Amino acid sequence: MDVDTAERAKADAVGPQVHIINLRHRGRSVVAIVALLLVVALGYSLLANPNINWAAIGYYFTEESILRGALMTIQLTVLAMLVGLVLGLIFAIMRMSENPVLNGIANAYIWFFRGTPQLVQLIFWFNLAFLFPRIGIGSYTVDTNTVMTPFVAALIGLSLNEGAYMAEIVRAGILGVDPGQRQAATAMGMTPTQIMLRITLPQAMRLIIPPTGNQAIAMLKVTSLVSVISARELLTSAQIIYAKNFLIIELLIVASFWYLIITTVATVGQHYLEKWFNPESGRNGRGRSAKRSRLTQISRGLKKSTAPTGKA
Repeated sequence: MDVDTAERAKADAVGPQVHIINLRHRGRSVVAIVALLLVVALGYSLLANPNINWAAIGYYFTEESILRGALMTIQLTVLAMLVGLVLGLIFAIMRMSENPVLNGIANAYIWFFRGTPQLVQLIFWFNLAFLFPRIGIGSYTVDTNTVMTPFVAALIGLSLNEGAYMAEIVRAGILGVDPGQRQAATAMGMTPTQIMLRITLPQAMRLIIPPTGNQAIAMLKVTSLVSVISARELLTSAQIIYAKNFLIIELLIVASFWYLIITTVATVGQHYLEKWFNPESGRNGRGRSAKRSRLTQISRGLKKSTAPTGKA
């Protein structure tokens, strides 16, 4: 066999050479350029608009009442999410219960609070005194209007509504965990409470956190609804100021900037929280992954031991 024949045989064995040519997507480039030009034009029209008082925006951005309103917005968001998460966990477990009473109560709660508008719920709690002028336990009662302040009414309305959505999120996360993990933990002698706290929930968190983060960001913006019940959060604070000086657009821009800042911080926090609960990342992730691997091995052993042998 000569050299040329050997080279051809080698080339045939390797296969034909493939030249990869990157296609040019000219349509995408045109769309991107047009979009960029529109953004630049919009930004310039806002910055150069003589009807916008940018000096007033800079002044009111750190004005005391605006800062207090931003703080109340953060407080409402954090507290409502914490209470909603606790309620969601409780009602998620109740909904998965085989007890028809607990299951029915959980379904009714989720059906009602997801089925009625959040604004209606806020107005209802703020006007609870029309239904119950005094509330209390036994002989000890207090005036409802004294207890049901705008902040308390907002917190109750937001929390109860959020609890209904969190119940479905938590339930979906728990159902996303392999049932074999719970069976293996039971075989190791763990109690149902230990299984839920040490096995199921830690693994479900990676499924629960992303939608919970989205709910928290949505809650941050939903707090603006409490302006209808005179709770002095960020939007209400801006409204009070522009009702006096008529700088409506400027104060709305100030409020929007603060919402964007808080949302950005919350998004960054969500990113690191998801990374923390990711079983593949970091030292803690490796530890959780090792524990999950052991449980998986045990669950596979249980499945093999309970599988039919096929013998008559």
